[in-house]
Amino acid sequence: MPKAAPTSAHRTSILVGLMMMMGLTAMDSTIVATAIPNIVHDLGGFSLFPWVFSLYLLAQAVTVPIYGKLADQYGRKPVLMFAALLFLLGSILSGLSWGMVPLVVFRGIQGLGAGGILPIATTVVGDLYSVEERARIQGFLSSVWGISAVIGPAIGGLLVQFASWHWIFYINMPLGAAALWQIQSYLHEEVAHRRHRIDFQGSALLLAGMVLIILDLLEGGVGWRWGSAPSVLVMAAGILSLTAFVVVEIRAKEPVLPLWVFQDRFLVGANLGSMMVGLMSIGLSSFLPTFVQGVQGATPLIAGFALAAMSIGWPLSSSQAGKLYLRVGFQRTALVGGVIAVIASLLFASLSVGSTPPEAAAASFVLGSGLGLMSTSLVVAVQASVDWSRRGVVTGANMFTRNVGSAVGAAVFGSILNGRLLDRLSRAPGHVRAALPSGLDAASLSVGSHLHIPPAVHAFVASALDFGIHGVFLALLAAAVLGVLMVMIMPHQTVGESAAATPRAAPDD
Repeated sequence: MPKAAPTSAHRTSILVGLMMMMGLTAMDSTIVATAIPNIVHDLGGFSLFPWVFSLYLLAQAVTVPIYGKLADQYGRKPVLMFAALLFLLGSILSGLSWGMVPLVVFRGIQGLGAGGILPIATTVVGDLYSVEERARIQGFLSSVWGISAVIGPAIGGLLVQFASWHWIFYINMPLGAAALWQIQSYLHEEVAHRRHRIDFQGSALLLAGMVLIILDLLEGGVGWRWGSAPSVLVMAAGILSLTAFVVVEIRAKEPVLPLWVFQDRFLVGANLGSMMVGLMSIGLSSFLPTFVQGVQGATPLIAGFALAAMSIGWPLSSSQAGKLYLRVGFQRTALVGGVIAVIASLLFASLSVGSTPPEAAAASFVLGSGLGLMSTSLVVAVQASVDWSRRGVVTGANMFTRNVGSAVGAAVFGSILNGRLLDRLSRAPGHVRAALPSGLDAASLSVGSHLHIPPAVHAFVASALDFGIHGVFLALLAAAVLGVLMVMIMPHQTVGESAAATPRAAPDD
């Protein structure tokens, strides 16, 4: 808690520092996605690039509840500073990466830091501002995400096109240093220690299980055959780890993920719907820049703007979600968003080598509009379905399932791309095969500003990449349909019925 009520000027300085910290993580995914084609072109390891997103998201998802308890126990400021420094360390190391494997590892370090920035920054705002003031302050915090979502792809495109992809990580340094200085200078607190049992065992089992399953998804058909001994053993180890995680969570006094939130039909539908939102959003942000650059032949800057279109549609529709769910209820609002996502996925499925970046941007905008309606209505729905004492738990569980959906989605879509691309490259004509690198790294020949390869080879690689990513777009359509089905699990409720409903039963913590 604050040591003394800070002055208005100091509160503003702290808020600016918090907004800068949040901006670091808000821009991260989109700015990296824009640069991925060029990173792969320089480092190789095309089959590994989904790990750049998956490991970051998994590390972030698993550490969020740990940071929350550490902040209660040791204070917001030291934990927030540690998380930000860890994120910046991961950024520096990522910029220095000499290969795809080191980059994946360093992105994991970034994710470990990112897991503490958003929840603790939000908690600090709750400490400093009254309930009445928070409504206004929340508008400032929301603007960070809207602005970052738009400028992130643009900055990424500019840096890649006119400087180097290394700078998409180095650019975090000045912003992070300024944020740390603001927090260190103006945030003062007197910690009231609260003892928590931190579920490190559950967190480790969850992370291990998800990493093993994602490993099998990405290596299946590439590093080893599906159904082979390595594939079966890795998947079995992942399932065993997740099974052990469930057993640990049942017995834990303070579980990282309380299982009671998955025992209610309303919460299950909302959480599974949010998982599909995370899966669809990562499916687009991870692969659209590669499609626009590698298939359509556009520059990184144009690819960034195509991705930014989703980031424009998302907050626009999200801002209107409240008006809609007040009239028709949470489930029906989410269903409207789901149907829009299905339409957008059909637009993506219609894209080809002959399509243009504006067409990709239009589909991106439509998908963002659908996901904005879905995500907002589902988050508010779970919060409105329980009493105050359970609101933080269900909100955290909803955010967790969305992050897991993103991490698994990057792996599933990456597996589809790798399998289809490898199949098409293996059938290259003899004169083309002679000019191609071995394996999936041949796909990187379609990206870059200096392509010293024969036009026929470049055309074949672009066509193969189109075939691979088209499979991702079809999977995106399947995910959108599945998202609609998940939302239909939720019983229909109006906002008034939800607010008056009996709080969901849950065991005492």
